[in-house]
Amino acid sequence: MRAVSWHGKEDIRVETFPDPQIVNPRDAIVKVSLTAICGSDLHLYTGRIPTMQAGDILGHEFMGEVVAVGHEVTNLKIGDRVVVPFTISCGGCYFCKHDLWSLCDNSNPNAWMVEKLYGHSPSGLFGYSHMLGGYAGGQAEYVRVPFADVGPITVPEGLSDEQVLFLSDIFPTGYMAAENCQIREGDTVAVWGCGPVGLFAIWSAYKLGAGKVIAIDRFPERLKLAREYCKAKTLNYEEVDVFTMLQELTGGRGPDSCIDAVGSEAHGTTLDAWYDLAAEKLMLETDRGHVLRQVIHSCRKGGTISIPGVYGGFLDKVPIGAAFGKGLQLRMGQTHVHRYLPRLLEFIREGELDPSFLITHRSSLEQAADMYRIFEQKQDECIKVVLQT
Repeated sequence: MRAVSWHGKEDIRVETFPDPQIVNPRDAIVKVSLTAICGSDLHLYTGRIPTMQAGDILGHEFMGEVVAVGHEVTNLKIGDRVVVPFTISCGGCYFCKHDLWSLCDNSNPNAWMVEKLYGHSPSGLFGYSHMLGGYAGGQAEYVRVPFADVGPITVPEGLSDEQVLFLSDIFPTGYMAAENCQIREGDTVAVWGCGPVGLFAIWSAYKLGAGKVIAIDRFPERLKLAREYCKAKTLNYEEVDVFTMLQELTGGRGPDSCIDAVGSEAHGTTLDAWYDLAAEKLMLETDRGHVLRQVIHSCRKGGTISIPGVYGGFLDKVPIGAAFGKGLQLRMGQTHVHRYLPRLLEFIREGELDPSFLITHRSSLEQAADMYRIFEQKQDECIKVVLQT
């Protein structure tokens, strides 16, 4: 089969690999029809995630047709069209039983690697380093899906691949980000980052009762989608002082909830953003905390901060005193995708949202290296790339 593989910083190749096989009775093999490049994949592309090995197959947003199942998989049959969650979950451990699917105890065979850094291991992920399981990803013609009796959701007829693909990650991630805000009717929510997750978080915040959503970014094409499709009030942080504007738009109180949909590669125009760039170069921190600092500074007293943006290591100059003094709640983590799939699929079926609105680039699997470069460099107004196998 053909698949997208990692060979080092900014070195992505499309190569031939053996077709995957059933190795466990709970496995399924999926023939991938559509896959996507996620913003999190760019962390791999730029060499920010450790324990990658040359030849690792990338990709955690994918869907396709079931072509083989292990004998313990009774919920799927050959020919089913499915979307596969990017988090791999066993369904039987303490965390899965408590609806905390991305914290599964049994899906990461390399848990010891993460435990050294985090104390405990989250679930395994498709195509996302050996410390998170070493699983081959879905930017490929075929993929082995472990615990297939738990994860994949069958797609009903009448819905296109593009409409449902993002159930694999970014739609649930945006929805969970908004849900973590504990939104009350009429609340004001501020969202930093108008990439795919930020856009879905804006839509979800309104769906959950927000009265106003304020979106912060610098790219005109992203701000336009946030404003025209998602109905947010937009701020370009290169043109205004974000804190001052948020105070003006909330009567001096600050947003009720703030969502950091940016994460570890934050940019900014203030002194602390330049400090982050220098500290990162000197290995004094692994993640850039500019947006998180701004979120803590801007959120109203007693408010909630939701962090779907990925952080992997260590931040410097985090104003924990401000978070404590203002009585803020911080909620974060990898998405519990399984929890949200039925609910979000129903939104799509009912026509409340067509998630394909944010696709800007469609290409073949063979063009993946070019698409990674375009996406990472924000060329050609690129917001979301999908690859057809």
